[in-house]
Amino acid sequence: MKSLDCEICGGPVADLRLAPGCTLDRCTACGHLARDLTRAPARHRDLAYGGEPTLDRIRLDLTYRAMRRYAEPRSVFEIGYGSGSMLRRFLDGGATVAGADPDQLQIGVDEKVRREGTLHEGPVESLDPAGVDADLVYGIHVLEHVADPVRTMRVARDLLAPGGMVQFLTPAGDSDGIQLYRDGWWMLEDPTHVRFFTAASLARAAEDAGLIRVRVLRPVLDSLVTDAASVARRLSPRDRPRGVLSSRAVLGAGLASAPVVLGARLARPRLRPTLHLVAERPR
Repeated sequence: MKSLDCEICGGPVADLRLAPGCTLDRCTACGHLARDLTRAPARHRDLAYGGEPTLDRIRLDLTYRAMRRYAEPRSVFEIGYGSGSMLRRFLDGGATVAGADPDQLQIGVDEKVRREGTLHEGPVESLDPAGVDADLVYGIHVLEHVADPVRTMRVARDLLAPGGMVQFLTPAGDSDGIQLYRDGWWMLEDPTHVRFFTAASLARAAEDAGLIRVRVLRPVLDSLVTDAASVARRLSPRDRPRGVLSSRAVLGAGLASAPVVLGARLARPRLRPTLHLVAERPR
């Protein structure tokens, strides 16, 4: 069913028709995109996870370095920790670690993280933040999945110590990719992507949650194979239950085209498919 108003700013929404059978709800005020799978189905991918393990490890390393540019935390809390791979990086770096995850991907958690971290099973929206004072609260491609992004942002703020930092990475609903690739845009392949923030809606959500010094960045290196994957989806819309990146040919095309994609993103930042929120809790 079509939304009546924007979940972030309350503004009116209108249809954004990407292709026959693929329509998103776009806020006319902040540009925020909401997705109803009956109006915008994922097509040819059945599961939440459709990445490639080696590329994911590289991506996590790059994301870890990007987050460390803005914070050197002694304690971290991850929203949507998955296998605990990122928490393990912070743990090995000397930080105490904690997190919440509904186990959406149903995968095993790193044993050291499970043993030494404080892990909560369940959605972060239902978590009581009392007693948690993290230097850094973050979520990597999680806001597009949660049931209540407004509540998630507020809980993230409450999990922080005064002066602590929140960082979120999420697909950019205002990137050029969604107009270039239409219903083939790779971010639409995941059936659990139910919204796409714009820079304006992401900043609005953070400010409404009481965060300050809000910055929304566009990382150049995140998801370098998005364009090749999107082209493959656009040109060959056949069933791939494990996702388009399960194809070696698509992976090869993504790696071969990475230098060209990188150059294009440097020249035009709106080609970058990811937003990176950096904000702080007041002291």
